[in-house]
Amino acid sequence: MNRSLVVIFAAVLIDAIGIGLIFPILPRLLAEVEHTADIAPYIGILAALYAAMQFVFAPVLGSLSDRLGRRPVLLVSLAGATVNYLIMAFAPQLWMLVLGRAIAGLTSANISVASAYITDISTKDQRAGRFGLFNAMFGAGFIIGPVLGGVLGDAWLRLPFIAAAALTAGNLLLALLMLPESRLQSRSKLTVAAFNPLLPLRWLFSMPPLLPIVLVFFILAGGGEAYGICWALWGSDTFGWNGAWIGLSLGAFGVCQTLVQAFLPGPAARLLGERGAVLVGTSCSAAALVVMALARESWVIFAIMPFFALGGIGIPAFQALATRRVGESQQGQFQGVLASIVSLASIVAPLGFSTFYIAVQPFWPGAIWLLVAAVNLAAVPLVVLGTRPTRTATN
Repeated sequence: MNRSLVVIFAAVLIDAIGIGLIFPILPRLLAEVEHTADIAPYIGILAALYAAMQFVFAPVLGSLSDRLGRRPVLLVSLAGATVNYLIMAFAPQLWMLVLGRAIAGLTSANISVASAYITDISTKDQRAGRFGLFNAMFGAGFIIGPVLGGVLGDAWLRLPFIAAAALTAGNLLLALLMLPESRLQSRSKLTVAAFNPLLPLRWLFSMPPLLPIVLVFFILAGGGEAYGICWALWGSDTFGWNGAWIGLSLGAFGVCQTLVQAFLPGPAARLLGERGAVLVGTSCSAAALVVMALARESWVIFAIMPFFALGGIGIPAFQALATRRVGESQQGQFQGVLASIVSLASIVAPLGFSTFYIAVQPFWPGAIWLLVAAVNLAAVPLVVLGTRPTRTATN
């Protein structure tokens, strides 16, 4: 593995740890700042603001990375994240927390630009395996981050934010010193129009072959929101799980998912083809979700974890396949559009899943997983449509 990949994967891991660090203690910080126990609306405001800013600006930053290069946009993104954590570490008032999350959302190009960077330096046959490692690093960060954040938060409520700022600043220094540029800077003149957030989305709708691919990402990202919204409620309602069992179940799933994405996407893509890997992965997830919906004993959930995690082979394969539909000069713009679409899903899906769960909770909490399975399977015809042979986009 070359140095550039090591730096990118380390950056993704550190970024995910930094994000995960704040999850366990954000409610306590909001309660301290607002002097109230009713902090659910504030959490919703901060989450929606971050997602909305990312939805608007991720395509712009991705497009700028095509013109200016990946490295400067990634450095600006990391600097913005560092500022966000510092603001949240010392903010005495709610408006400062809101400002910090707005800055973080505006500069949240880490993932889309890192994805474009991997595309730049990988052959088409290498992309599925490398995107698998990319997702595995992000998953590992979300396992480590919350645990570390909980421990540090018990020592001092603001300490996880300071730790997140230090990690992100280290990430910034690592990229500044060791990460070379992966593409030549465009010779086209940078104009004010390049900062128009609607321009990349307009470009997307001018490329009909890309629309099914983008819809697949929207559907799968939206389905993934159900776990964060409903897992703890379902575990408590169905099996009587306490916090420890909920954490253990999520940790077990995270470990299985990380191992699958680290080692299997590349071999699966070579054995099944990229389209086949997506379809098999989606089928495994849907089958496991049906079992979860019907399960009445908690051991069943742990028993199907490895099979459930096999769904993780699909996303890296589809990421690799999607990059073939776009010219090399537009990878950053495309990855930014995908990040924007994922952000839109994170705004819309939680409302839908939470509403459905409230409706089915009194008589069958597990029905939520049948809905998620149906959502995942809705992506199958779009996968088939979006992966038909076509010319690579160059406009």
